[in-house]
Amino acid sequence: MPSKNKTIITAEPGKQDLFITREFDAPRELVFKAHTDADLFVQWLGPRGLTTTLETFEPVSGGEWRFIQKDKDGNEYGFHGVFHEISEERMIQTFEFEGLPESGHVILETTKFEALPNGRTRLTSQSVFQSVSDRDGMIQSGMESGLSEGYERLDELLVKM
Repeated sequence: MPSKNKTIITAEPGKQDLFITREFDAPRELVFKAHTDADLFVQWLGPRGLTTTLETFEPVSGGEWRFIQKDKDGNEYGFHGVFHEISEERMIQTFEFEGLPESGHVILETTKFEALPNGRTRLTSQSVFQSVSDRDGMIQSGMESGLSEGYERLDELLVKM
């Protein structure tokens, strides 16, 4: 069931960052909980058809995280990072995809959770890449469709919560 809420990705040419904006029909506490509760997080993260397994998930300032996503053919994709700040208003973390030929392509993400009228929430995320080519490569990798599907799955989970 496609959501009426649209995921908007803004990436200005020549810049090392991108912005993601998305609204949810749920209060900020629930949207935040879905990002920090391990049992909930694995239910919505990423595109449909991939399963997510958390190896480490410590959503506290200084905590680490690592997850593996697996497709129907058994291919695995690893991701890891560190939480730098966690609050119901803002989450700052690093993000690194382990499938790149060389390491060091670390992204710094700042996600803001804004309470809106009528029990809604606006999520705004800024991802700062180490280079324009890293950012453009992420966009070309199909990030937009995976992100949109993940947020649609989050919409479905929030209704159940």
